[in-house]
Amino acid sequence: MTKSYRVAGHVFSFDIPEAHPLWSRTGQYEPFELPSAEASVFTVELVESLPEISMERIYGGDEEPGQPVVLLYHGADGWAFEMAPCTGMPVCGRVFADEGFTHARLQVLRPSEALFALNNTAMLMFAFRTAGLDTLEMHASVIVNGGKAYLWLAKSGTGKSTHSRLWLENIPGSRLLNDDNPVVRVMEDGHVEVFGTPWSGKTPCYKNEHCPAGAFSEIVRSADNRISRKGNLEAYVLLWSSCSGLKCYPGMADALHSTFEKVVAAVPCFTLECRPDADAARVSSETLLSL
Repeated sequence: MTKSYRVAGHVFSFDIPEAHPLWSRTGQYEPFELPSAEASVFTVELVESLPEISMERIYGGDEEPGQPVVLLYHGADGWAFEMAPCTGMPVCGRVFADEGFTHARLQVLRPSEALFALNNTAMLMFAFRTAGLDTLEMHASVIVNGGKAYLWLAKSGTGKSTHSRLWLENIPGSRLLNDDNPVVRVMEDGHVEVFGTPWSGKTPCYKNEHCPAGAFSEIVRSADNRISRKGNLEAYVLLWSSCSGLKCYPGMADALHSTFEKVVAAVPCFTLECRPDADAARVSSETLLSL
């Protein structure tokens, strides 16, 4: 059975046997589901078995303790991934994908982690397939206020979700669009739009909504609360470090570079040094909502 979904204007599909129990666990995709199957930029097909991977590993294996594991391989026949929910845990999914990331075959090795395997396959395929389509899959938490989206960017554990929560609690009119993996897309007229996705980390926030980007802000822990605007080069570096993509792969790196340039030219970027308190939300909102 095939189901199609639209995220940030891009359609992708899952091809999974109709009676497979994994379908009952894909509720986070329902807000993005289309009435019938459509032509897709990529398809993820669930299969019973795949051969062992004999390609060269080009990424992964040095994750920090407690972080998800993704191993990426490349060879003459295309790409392969292996994934595990956490360092030290066995691989739960194996994927073979074609060179252009239009079709992925997923083998679930640990049924209890089938949804993790499907989600990570879909996220990787989405990021890689749409990198040349003015689209960035980001690692960020997003608040919407006044019709614009404000994205908090930082390494995991720095305080992105905390700052979003502080806006929800202290800045009237705020709502959460996504808490971990929004998509940013440069539209045909040049403006930058931020989209909710079926992927939101530990927070179940799966909204099929979008609005114009208001600003990007890097969260930096500090004893004081202050915000300052970044220059274009600093903004570029922040976006580079906060988006998914094969930056070691020349064709994809060039496509990402083009998109970063357009985003940096269109959307302001800030450094927010802050404590995890209500005053931090006041300081950031006073600057960002006045843009």
